Parts: sequence; C-alpha cells; structure tokens
Amino acid sequence: MALVNEHFLKLQKNYLFADIAKKVNAFKATHPEANVISLGIGDVTQPLAPAVIQAMHKAVDDMATKEHFHGYGPEQGYLWLREAIVKNDYLARGIHLAPSEVFVNDGAKSDTGNIGELVRWDNSMAVSDPIYPVYIDSNVMNGRAGVFENGKWSNVTYLPCNESNQFIPQIPDHRVDMIYLCYPNNPTGTVISKDELRKWVNYAIKNDSIIFYDAAYEAYIRDSEIPHSIYEIRGAKKVAIEFHSFSKTAGFTGVRCGYTVIPKELTAATMDGKRVELAPFWDRRQCTKFNGTSYISQRAAEAIYTPEGKEQIKQTIAYYMENARIMREGLTELRLTVYGGENAPYLWVKTPENTPSWKFFEQMLYGAQVVCTPGVGFGLAGEGFIRLTSFGDRNDCIEAMRRIKEWLKA
Repeated sequence: MALVNEHFLKLQKNYLFADIAKKVNAFKATHPEANVISLGIGDVTQPLAPAVIQAMHKAVDDMATKEHFHGYGPEQGYLWLREAIVKNDYLARGIHLAPSEVFVNDGAKSDTGNIGELVRWDNSMAVSDPIYPVYIDSNVMNGRAGVFENGKWSNVTYLPCNESNQFIPQIPDHRVDMIYLCYPNNPTGTVISKDELRKWVNYAIKNDSIIFYDAAYEAYIRDSEIPHSIYEIRGAKKVAIEFHSFSKTAGFTGVRCGYTVIPKELTAATMDGKRVELAPFWDRRQCTKFNGTSYISQRAAEAIYTPEGKEQIKQTIAYYMENARIMREGLTELRLTVYGGENAPYLWVKTPENTPSWKFFEQMLYGAQVVCTPGVGFGLAGEGFIRLTSFGDRNDCIEAMRRIKEWLKA
C-alpha cells in the first residue's frame, strides 16, 4: 500500500494566514454590516506600474504571432532578464555576479521553501525567532525539523530576536549547518547593520555553514548604511544564497516573479570530504521540477529596470512607506511601543499590558474591525506583539488608525 509522508502529519493544522482568514470570515458571518480593514496579510493594493503594464501588453501581443511566440523558456530565466538583474541590483552596488548565478523563479516563497533540497536532510539548522513560517514548515516536510514540543522543533536552533537584543539574532554558541536570515525582517520590520551581518558571514566561513538570506524587502531600505544584499560583505559569496522578490517591490503578488542567487564560489561537502558547487545542483533541480517563469511575467520584470520603471516603482514604494509613517505616528501617539516601519513595510507593535497576541488580535477585530497578524504566529518570541503591514490603501490606513485610537481610548 502507498504510505503517506508522515512528516506532513507533524505540521500545525493550518498555515498561520489560513487561521487568520478563518477567524476573520467567522467575524464577517456574524457581523455582515461590518467594514473590516485588513492590515495583517502582506498583499499589495496599488496597481502595477505603467511601464510594467505596457511591457505585459507587448508580451501578450508577442504571443499572438508565430514570429514572436514563446513556448517553454529557459528554466533559469531568460538571459535578458538575468542580465538586467545583475546590472541593476548588483553591479550598481559594486557586486560582481554572472547571469548564470541568477535563477529566475515564480516568487521567493517557492525557492525559500525548496532550497533545503540542496543539502542533506540531517543538516542542522538555525532560524531567527520570530520567523516567516515557510522556513520552518518546509523543513518539517522533509523531516529535518525533528519533533514539535512546547512550541519548538527539537532539531532547530532558535535565535530569539526581542527588545533586549534590539531584534538582532545572536551568534549561536555551537555549530549549525544552515542559517535562515531575513532582512529587512519579516515580521519585525527591523534591519541589520553591515557589522552585524559581517559577524554571520564570518561565523559561516569558520563553521562551513550556509546562510539562506531572504532580501525580499530590500527596496524599502532608506538608511544608506544598511546593506541591501549580503554580498556587500566580503566573503559572503562563499557561504550565502540570496532570495529576491518582485512581489512587494513592484506589486507582483499576482504576476509571480522573483529570483535566487547562488554564487559559483558557494560549495558544500560530500560525505567523503569532496567539495562541490551548489549552483549546478540547483540548475539540475530546476530543470527537473520547474518549467520556468512565464515569458509575460519576465518581460514585466524586465520593465522594472527601465528608467521609467525605476521611477514608477520608487513612487509606489514611497506610497507604502508613507502609509507606514502614518501608522507608526498614530500608534506612537497612543503610547504603544512600535518597531519597524522605517526601512521596511512592516510594523511590529507591542500589545498593551502584555496582552497575548491572539487575544489582542480578536480584541482589535471585534473592537475596531481591523485585522492584524498575531506575533506568536511567527514563533514563541513573537508573543506579546502583533504585525501590521503598510500595503493597504491610504484611506484604509487612515481610517484604521482612527478606529484603533477610538477603540483603545474607550
């Protein structure tokens, strides 16, 4: 008989955002007159940039003629897009990469979840806490995480990020094989300095570890001293894989396109001590399991790097960061403790009087008809916090702040 992969049985019953949707839908069913504003799930609200739309229209027209029709494309992505990525996202910052080190995908979520296939199932791993759930759940599925006990997985080293350490994970006192880092951070909205990031690169070099670096929100960085890429740190190409997404940068949550960088310098060991490059392994994996990102989506992504596209994307990001400013100022006026929202589209808000995260979520939903994300859903260290996103409509953000102020003052 066919046997199920029993590691799936270890997963928590629902994905965090499925739980949120269930609770919100239950509220709407019993309060049909309520106008619920969501500041929880990080989906975008602003339309695609005109340059992107124009490129997509042209790409659709290409598909309508035999001369310009595109079927299966390269699994790694079209060369013209990979060259644009290298030129604009890396060379412009003094980072030298080859297009062959860039792998275009259908969004960073896919690759951050699948990247664990590159290394043995028994590799040890470390994650910051709180953390984007995909990093953990994908490792649960392949049996790497161990057993779930008292809110933690037995084979995972947790790196608490809290007020006492300014939300910067501390270097572990033991060796780990894999390290997940995300900056600007989801969910806390905090950033990491070059000096702190250099500590992690040095740790990885010393311990022969691999860093999985999620830079999905780097376009929101405003502080010129904060690194946009881990490859700004010397030696990082030897130890780091970097993930990027156009979802929040350019509103591609419905278009689906991003990319992963695996430098040629990055190697790992076999059981007999031989060193092998990981980029060819990922290339082989993609050719087997992935048919490539659509031609239309890649043309849309290419348009982001045109002069017009850059300016339009900059305006959209500024719109969301203005939302963040409005929210941050409004919450601060209520004497709530707020982190993030300055170099990232997320705000990490401490609940008043140490109210548990899920309880505060429900209180805000029923009291103000505003949806947040409970911090504990990202890990035990997130208890006592909620996450808010700035991706909403401007009027909704203003109205949400009005409601929250009225509710809390009452």
